[in-house]
Amino acid sequence: MTLYQKVRSVERLFKELDSQVATFQAKSGLHCIPGCGKCCFKPDIEATILELLPLAYHFYKAGIIDEVYEKLKENNSGICHIFVAVSPSTGKGYCSEYPKRPLVCRLFGFSARKNRYGVNELYTCRLIKKDQRKLFEEASDEINGVTSVPMVAEYSHRLASIDPTLGREYYPMNDAAKRAIEIVISYYAYRVYSRR
Repeated sequence: MTLYQKVRSVERLFKELDSQVATFQAKSGLHCIPGCGKCCFKPDIEATILELLPLAYHFYKAGIIDEVYEKLKENNSGICHIFVAVSPSTGKGYCSEYPKRPLVCRLFGFSARKNRYGVNELYTCRLIKKDQRKLFEEASDEINGVTSVPMVAEYSHRLASIDPTLGREYYPMNDAAKRAIEIVISYYAYRVYSRR
């Protein structure tokens, strides 16, 4: 599978997930607070290289891959390089590359994982649990039978099946981004520029 084919496969998976998340949000009524970026201020978020390939490829196509790579090499922060902090004290901010965000960002908030008792639990933030308590409790009850919800394990396994080498090992977000960029740079180093 070529690099372009891997990127397209990951993007198709993301599109399917986004549709399932939208359906779950519409049914449950759960939503992120506009302008909230509290989850992105967490410095220990991890991702696989594979889920960051579409972003790295996007930087290549935009002609800014070298610039982004240099910034990443200088960045000692654990906070994701595509997150723009508007107000760290209030948790306000936004993703500068939202359509290309990785799997972990797409899953968090509106998906579920099995707990140690085999029961589905919403994989979401404290703010949603607190500020939307009634909706959260209703959704928590419904995801174990009535309502379909994206499952973290299912999407992680499906992602890894695209390329097990790049899709199974987790790295700090910026490290995974650097590695994805290195793969794209390396892949195209000796190829004539093409759309693929």
